[in-house]
Amino acid sequence: MLTPIPDLPAAVVGVEAHEKVTAEDYEQVLIPAEAAEAASSDGMVRMLYVLGQEFPDFTAGAAWEDTKLGLGRIRHWERIAVVGDADWLRRAIHALSWAMPGEVRVFGSHDLDEARAWITS
Repeated sequence: MLTPIPDLPAAVVGVEAHEKVTAEDYEQVLIPAEAAEAASSDGMVRMLYVLGQEFPDFTAGAAWEDTKLGLGRIRHWERIAVVGDADWLRRAIHALSWAMPGEVRVFGSHDLDEARAWITS
């Protein structure tokens, strides 16, 4: 399940993933949040993506939606902050960050405030 993170600037999309994340979650929560692009003066969007304490399970549909969203908006992502504690996730993001849109940083769950400050600065 994806839930919106409240109290972020209009050009920042914030979501928290819990338990099972599905394609429907992307359609109902994340894709409508793309209004941030229209709210941005330059069309650039920032994203705060928080993985809950229990690492969420992504369905194949959710993985496909995630890929489509990233590739479809590749020029529009300015910064992406991923918050989570899975070591393999941190290594994967660092290894693939050259192919990801915008600037990407990974933060531990104990650094959520720092991630939030970076994504909104």
